[in-house]
Amino acid sequence: MFREEIKVLDCTIRDGGLINNYQFSDEFVNAVYAACCDSGVDIIEVGKKLCESDEYTRVKYGRWNFCDEDDVKRVIESHECETRPLVAVMYDVGRVDVSTLGSRDQSPFDMIRTACYVADIDKGIDLAKRTKDLGFLTTINIMAPSAAIETDLVEALEQVNASDEVDYLYLVDSFGAFYSEQITSYLDLYKKHAPDKELGFHGHNNQQLAFSNTQQCIIDGVNLLDATVNGIGRGAGNCNLELLLNFLKNPKFDVRPIYKVIQEQFIPLRKEIEWGFNDIYGISGHLNQHPRAAMKQRANEKDQDNCLDFYVECTRLEDGDVA
Repeated sequence: MFREEIKVLDCTIRDGGLINNYQFSDEFVNAVYAACCDSGVDIIEVGKKLCESDEYTRVKYGRWNFCDEDDVKRVIESHECETRPLVAVMYDVGRVDVSTLGSRDQSPFDMIRTACYVADIDKGIDLAKRTKDLGFLTTINIMAPSAAIETDLVEALEQVNASDEVDYLYLVDSFGAFYSEQITSYLDLYKKHAPDKELGFHGHNNQQLAFSNTQQCIIDGVNLLDATVNGIGRGAGNCNLELLLNFLKNPKFDVRPIYKVIQEQFIPLRKEIEWGFNDIYGISGHLNQHPRAAMKQRANEKDQDNCLDFYVECTRLEDGDVA
């Protein structure tokens, strides 16, 4: 479980923001950043950098959906540490404007992570190229590979492998659907068709497997691992950062600052928003379905725990029978 090459990326603010429209207080964001600094985390992803519009405003969708550089600089300046983590931000294909991004030496960002589906891999690679040209570290995060046709996925992997501008290629368990043997199978596919790329992993906890699947990725040679403080993230959340740091047993990591921010910030936050496993998310993960239906169910206070009804609805065939 100890391998010096392993790097940990904290995506607490970016993935956690998906459940509250990025309405985190400055105090909360600063506290997460300080905890990541003091714990020795290698990279912290502070949010998305999307385009603002009349309908898609920072008032409604939160400042960390847009990551103004001055806001990010204030976070970095809020806490001094001996070795600060690299700062990442995520691009979504079709919702960004690279012309607003300066070069890395003039920016608070060090890494641009591009998220795209298999069908948009050309656009994802183009974004990676344009950000690499500005000096940034780059990733391609292929979303929902569990729902992709294998031949299409293979073609996408080969395109990524041919691109010198992509530093890391991510296996993303978007639906929390994978079991450990599937993790190994998909990683074998990624290694076969993108042999020149360093691999990363981002797991979701719909079936309470995000941590164990991350462990499987370590066994299978993945060296860039995503996690979030207290497992916060869309729906059932992600791999718990505190569990991962304990497991890695690398002396450069200190888990105490993570437990401190959990105690001071996350326990109170749980009274306001929900994340983590429940049977509704377990069903969506088992069925390899996007969690949007599960999230809608959980938002309905009257029926939010009706797991049998949810299962029947999710498995209903066109003729009205149950699969």
